[in-house]
Amino acid sequence: MIRREFLVRTLSAAVASLFARGAFAQQSMHGMQGMSGMNGMQGMQGMSDMPDMPHAGTSQTVELAGPETLPSGAPLAPLRKLANESREPGVFRATLVAQPVQHTLIAGHPTTFWQYGASADLLSAEAESASPQVPIIGPLIDVHEGDTVEIRFVNRLSQPSTIHWHGLPVPPDQDGNPSDPVAPGASRVYRFTLPPGSAGTYWYHPHPHMMSSEQVFRGLAGPIVVRAAADPLAAWRERHLFFSDLRLASDGTIPANDMMDWMNGREGQFVLVNGARRPLILMATNERWRVWNACNARYLRLSLDDGRTFTQVGTDGGLLGEPRERVTSLLLAPGERAELIVPAGRGPVSASQTAQSGESAQSAQSSPSTRAVLSSAVYDRRKMAMAGGSLPPGAAIPLADVQFEPGTASQNEAAQPIPASLRAISPLGAPAAQKSVVFSERMDMAAMHRKGTSRNGMPAGMAFMINGATFDPRRVTLTSRRGDVEHWSIENRTDMDHPFHLHGTQFQILEREQGGVVTPEPYLAWRDTVNVQPREKVRIATVQQQAGGRMFHCHILEHEDLGMMGTLNVI
Repeated sequence: MIRREFLVRTLSAAVASLFARGAFAQQSMHGMQGMSGMNGMQGMQGMSDMPDMPHAGTSQTVELAGPETLPSGAPLAPLRKLANESREPGVFRATLVAQPVQHTLIAGHPTTFWQYGASADLLSAEAESASPQVPIIGPLIDVHEGDTVEIRFVNRLSQPSTIHWHGLPVPPDQDGNPSDPVAPGASRVYRFTLPPGSAGTYWYHPHPHMMSSEQVFRGLAGPIVVRAAADPLAAWRERHLFFSDLRLASDGTIPANDMMDWMNGREGQFVLVNGARRPLILMATNERWRVWNACNARYLRLSLDDGRTFTQVGTDGGLLGEPRERVTSLLLAPGERAELIVPAGRGPVSASQTAQSGESAQSAQSSPSTRAVLSSAVYDRRKMAMAGGSLPPGAAIPLADVQFEPGTASQNEAAQPIPASLRAISPLGAPAAQKSVVFSERMDMAAMHRKGTSRNGMPAGMAFMINGATFDPRRVTLTSRRGDVEHWSIENRTDMDHPFHLHGTQFQILEREQGGVVTPEPYLAWRDTVNVQPREKVRIATVQQQAGGRMFHCHILEHEDLGMMGTLNVI
């Protein structure tokens, strides 16, 4: 049921009168998230004179920390790496501990994060460091195709948890599905081998049902890079940008989700890059950027404010067949990743461009030092308003400052062209079966505003559904045969964007349909996450190679927790 229908049916005059004042304040507060880069906002940071807002689980107003609470401008630090404990060739063995760790971001008010680390001693040492960039991102797992990966997971949280290897083709019983939780105080070993063709940019995060949202927004997420033996871009300088967001109260706490968070997905007032607010990126030469959107619900529309173009060379599942040149902005839905070539000079030069023009790559790179802001441009994902309709889109968000100094690079580095061909990607071919996935929502406004909540602080009366039902771990939603090529139609019958994610495999987007107009996908790529706009159908081709249970769901984590998830049984 779309929002205008459920509002007409359920929003009585009495409920509207009782909650309009609080709901208006809540909408206003949420609409201001992401405005920390705007001038003149300092005086609004407390907003303590605003009326109480209805929350799921609490009726108290949460005063958020001001936009300048976290320092900015420090050089972007590299991601810490998870050390390989194995000395066996082709084996990556390590330990990941999930536990509460305190960092002091606001003087006198320590903040408790939930973090992944190699050990309790390592996390404690990092927590006590004086670095302005605290290690609130899980360590990078850097492995190769063909490696056998063994990760011992130790759960020191008060909740059950799992580790989901987002996008990786791992066996179902090793994928951290919600049906396979690790109890508090317990541990387990995840073991899988990375097959040929799996090189790409992935990440890991928890997946316990009805607890994924909280565990991720409190800090449990980390990056994975799988490298190929023959990588045409291996010689390029590589930079990692892991985007997450943080909601921080003025007392240093990380607030629980409120009603609007569950309805629209949680967005923090700070967007972090490798755990830091608006860091400085120094670039001497063209670079290969791997970028992750690890936010619960925030969409990132990446662009450089000086009009500089970049080249997209990869998606979720690794390199494209051919580079996409002269890209000015790139939308990443929650869960999506990409690989980019970002120029330090006027622009990266492809092999084909150099051959056609006769212009040397070195001369194409020459440019005086300059500075730009890497931003997330405005994108309207049509968030719901409690009083009906949609909230306006948030403002553009500055993510990092980039200082370009191309004159300081060596000639060899500056002269590298982008290969005209990156790897071979073939269409999956004719389907053996068709599948249909429909996103929908159901709201009971009266139930949502009654005193008390359902389990885990989630409001009653709010449901996000797949094929007309909320997730039930005892129910199989769809069944597929191992090795069969299938065409799936993912239809969004809500008024809000939803990113679709399928476990266990990558897929190819075939076409999109909206308003009766069918648009073929302009390039062939491997994905595991795709955004689906309101009233849009996205058609994909996919194949599962291993038998067992697989999840598919909306990757706005609050919607996943509220039921927008299904089980695929592969036989």
